[in-house]
Amino acid sequence: MWLVNMGLGKSEIKPAVRGSSPGWRDPRLWTGIALMLCSVVVGAKVVGSADDSVAMWTLRADMAPGDVVTPADLVTTRVRFEQASEAQRYFTVDDTLPAQRHLVRPVSAGELLPRAGLGEGDPDTSRVSVSVPGSQLPPDVEAGSRVDLWVAPQGSGDRGRASLAVRDVVVLAAPEASAELVGAGGERQVVLAVPDDGTVLAEVLTASGTGRLMIVGRG
Repeated sequence: MWLVNMGLGKSEIKPAVRGSSPGWRDPRLWTGIALMLCSVVVGAKVVGSADDSVAMWTLRADMAPGDVVTPADLVTTRVRFEQASEAQRYFTVDDTLPAQRHLVRPVSAGELLPRAGLGEGDPDTSRVSVSVPGSQLPPDVEAGSRVDLWVAPQGSGDRGRASLAVRDVVVLAAPEASAELVGAGGERQVVLAVPDDGTVLAEVLTASGTGRLMIVGRG
């Protein structure tokens, strides 16, 4: 391309100056390459992290030992584990749940469903709601706690000692004290897994609500 410069009757034709492409020493070239590489690395890490997540089963609500886990109790959550061995301790959504789905320990809402947390229910154990004086219930007793049940003697004139009714009982539920859950005499409602052998269960039910049933924490 040629440019024409007109002035005072003279004309001068000058060659056009072409832009030159930046050379390999141009710092702008290397800056652009560095930015492109960084974006590629960051994108690869994001995609890789997403691919490492695993769809797991979590509990929709708090559940106590003895409760049966059903599909309605489960929620899908994607989790990324630092080590693959950690995922093997819990059920994924692709796993087939066992036929026996009784909880053997309490599981909180949002907690992953543990493989070791499911087992077979005990047919000789009954779920019993008992009423005990608030002063006889240790403050740290909660769902999953293991306790001993003692029964005080009948009548204020009886000088006999309290007797052990049953040892190592699982607490299924121990609601927090409230105006609705505490009786007029300061009694608390607690749900226990009591062995159903007739004698022990009858003794516990008879003592419930009379102020004679006492709960003693273990450990």
